[in-house]
Amino acid sequence: MTKQPQISIAKEIGGGYNRFWHNKQFYRVVKGSRGSKKSKNTAQNFIYRIMKYPWANLLVIRRYSNTNKQSTYTDLKWAANKLKVSHLFKFNESMPEITYLPTGQKILFRGLDDELKITSITVDVGILCWLWAEEAYQIENPDKFRTVVESIRGTYDDPEFFKQITVTFNPWSERHWLKPMFFDEETREKDTFAYTTTFRCNEWLDDVDRARYEDLYRTNPRRARIVCDGDWGVAEGLVFENFEVKEFNPLDKIKQIQETTHGMDYGFTNDPTTLVGSIVDLANKEIWIYDEHYEKAMTTQDIYTMLSEKELLKTSITGDSAEPRLIKELVSKGVKRLHKSVKGKDSIMHGINFLQGFKIYIHPTCEHTIEEFNTYTFKQDKEGKWLNEPIDENNHLIDALRYSCERYHLGKGKDKKDKYKALQSLGL
Repeated sequence: MTKQPQISIAKEIGGGYNRFWHNKQFYRVVKGSRGSKKSKNTAQNFIYRIMKYPWANLLVIRRYSNTNKQSTYTDLKWAANKLKVSHLFKFNESMPEITYLPTGQKILFRGLDDELKITSITVDVGILCWLWAEEAYQIENPDKFRTVVESIRGTYDDPEFFKQITVTFNPWSERHWLKPMFFDEETREKDTFAYTTTFRCNEWLDDVDRARYEDLYRTNPRRARIVCDGDWGVAEGLVFENFEVKEFNPLDKIKQIQETTHGMDYGFTNDPTTLVGSIVDLANKEIWIYDEHYEKAMTTQDIYTMLSEKELLKTSITGDSAEPRLIKELVSKGVKRLHKSVKGKDSIMHGINFLQGFKIYIHPTCEHTIEEFNTYTFKQDKEGKWLNEPIDENNHLIDALRYSCERYHLGKGKDKKDKYKALQSLGL
């Protein structure tokens, strides 16, 4: 077997992850702030371990299979390059799948689109003994997670053999099932290593990145607790408490309700350009958010291309009125039914109050929308009392949603002709 590389954790991994690197408990769980190296460190750890233990195979899961290729697969490929062992691995991007060539060990990638299919996975060499659940916050319930854990079973005749479930995520809300399962002393699973990391242990962040994180303590202290400190997001002070992350079939829901609406917010350098698509059930006072786009540095052509790919060029869209030139450019390109939002006194709170009157369901694929709903809060005065004014930050998709619903409460005409646009982008 090929000699395992000698790795200096201090040099290659940096600080903050020594206990994580060596831990062999059944559950190894890391919640962390943004920029805390948790995904990169996990990827390097698994590449190292696959080479060290010839009986080991790894299953990597995310909530949806198509998100693995841009995240976990890329991170593991990066890790092999970082450790200078990429020539020992075969990377099959189409599946995706990674094979350790000296032994035939596998790193497999799956989504929880159908978790029952995962339980029957087998390998040719050794045993499937490790599971990595990345961005586990997107998994809606513990039952779905436990079903996949059941695929890690059996034993192997080797004194060093161990099975392990590694879980990594950003802790957007204390109401999530991950908290009682792994972090609350009274209810946590047995044989669990639970750990919190922050951006401060990432030596490779530059001064600009660090300054951006530090400035959150001034502009949005509540969000800084999550994004910078890796603490749990708390429900206190949230603008919206009437939302739920819920799996649903967008096509079936559109056929049933036959009322969709779209909104856009524009940004470039510091803020993203966003698009949100939702189904509005006025009779039952429900909003079903099923599609989002969230991207910085988008040019006019980029936005047009995105809308074209989503089959939205002929769909009524309400965009932020603060960018009249951009709206005019998009209309001239062929986005004929792009309208300006209404600006006026108390227009923000009018829109928020309207949305607060609905039960809002968010599809698990809309990860940026989920984040915003969990971190969009009201301001506080010097005494800590909540004010009826939201902090104007981390609300770009929420603003887009607010614009899209203006036609329902500001007397703007409703359009019921476009029922199935945008579903092309979902493959439905």
